Amino acid sequence: MLRSALLAASAALLALPALAHDGFALRDPYMRVSTPMAQSGAAFMVIENHRDVDDRLIGARSDAAERVELHSHIEDANGVMRMTELEDGIALPAGGEHAMARGGDHVMFMGLTESLSHGDVVNVTLVFETFGEVSFDIPVDLERTPDAPTMQPEAMHSGGHSGHN
Repeated sequence: MLRSALLAASAALLALPALAHDGFALRDPYMRVSTPMAQSGAAFMVIENHRDVDDRLIGARSDAAERVELHSHIEDANGVMRMTELEDGIALPAGGEHAMARGGDHVMFMGLTESLSHGDVVNVTLVFETFGEVSFDIPVDLERTPDAPTMQPEAMHSGGHSGHN
């Protein structure tokens, strides 16, 4: 019975947004690198738009990398998956959400400025078309399998919001 209660409590925690900030929330954010010496990495999360207006994620930046871009994997005419930059950003409908997951949309870090290990934290600023900028600390999780959510439900908010509502 205790085990069932603990599992239920863990599931409830995982269902909570990681961080809400003026109408936006990140749920289950994490970053991966292939090795501690990798030159690139990617961050994944669910972005929730709790506002009553549509918005668009148009960029991201971080001191952890020389370049940070919004990317996706898209199948070409030959059935080959290719990674490409999302130059138009990612639509975030009012009251909706967008999943950034392995094999799909993600935040790509190129030219990492330091080695990253499991448990490190990377500060990322997400840039929204109308809302402005919001900074979050995202944990590096090198142990997660592609289909398993983390048991760490919260990201740390370490910055502010600049822009308007």
